[in-house]
Amino acid sequence: MSYRKTLKLICGFAGGSAVLVFAAASADSRGYFGERRGDAASRWSRFAVLQAAQPAWTPASHTPAPTGHSWDFNWDKRDPSALSNGKKKETATEDPSSEQDNGKPKATRNILLIRHSQYNLSGASDKERILTPLGREQAEFTGKRLAELGLKYDVLIHSSMARATETAHIISKHLPGVELLSCDLLREGAPIEPVPPVTHWKPDAVQYHEDGARIEAAFRRYIHRADPKQKEDSYEIIVCHANVIRYFVCRALQFPPEGWLRIGLNNGSITWLTIRPSGRVALRTLGDAGFMPPDKLTRT
Repeated sequence: MSYRKTLKLICGFAGGSAVLVFAAASADSRGYFGERRGDAASRWSRFAVLQAAQPAWTPASHTPAPTGHSWDFNWDKRDPSALSNGKKKETATEDPSSEQDNGKPKATRNILLIRHSQYNLSGASDKERILTPLGREQAEFTGKRLAELGLKYDVLIHSSMARATETAHIISKHLPGVELLSCDLLREGAPIEPVPPVTHWKPDAVQYHEDGARIEAAFRRYIHRADPKQKEDSYEIIVCHANVIRYFVCRALQFPPEGWLRIGLNNGSITWLTIRPSGRVALRTLGDAGFMPPDKLTRT
């Protein structure tokens, strides 16, 4: 085998072990392995050098180590086993396991978070920050998409800000019979100081303090497992804002909430959270806007 071919072969096997590869190739070209080039013994000797050049493989070295805390099944403070602790039984014959089973949620909640459509950024007040013509068109696309899913929606809740209210009303035209509710807790704001920080957006500490408490209150009101009395799976629509949705997603998945600003959402997009009776949470879709033509997509 020529010096060049030997070097290529060894480099292919040994990867980053550059010093050992070069030494092995040089020794082979000079016959230092103890056999004439081409001999079977020489080939086996070279193979032994290649094996030595390989880093030892172990499952531990190729498996990412878990980080963070284990999943908290009582994240919404509605775990039946936690709720029953310390409660007195009405009768001595009452079966504790039966009581706990009766208090267990049995239905799954599906929460579809919709970001409002494009709006007038130059408005001086919230009342002037209404949807643009494109924004109204985006809301129509979102409403049609929600209708096409064929789900039995229980309620449509929206932020009381103008752009979210208008988006919700356009969507509701495609979902006749679905109750429409407004909520101040869902208004846009600064939920928590983002990590890493950004230079283009720096609210005052008091804004984080006030908005953060409000948005966390909204999370606790709307994002939780089903009540034990709920018999069937539910589908609820919440039309609000990018910051609120991103914070909700991080909190529901038990990701660090300060990472919310690392997520981007298109206007009129759909984010779908599923909350199982056990307290497990799944993110079905994040910022889905594939139902809109590419030239209709915006993030303002």
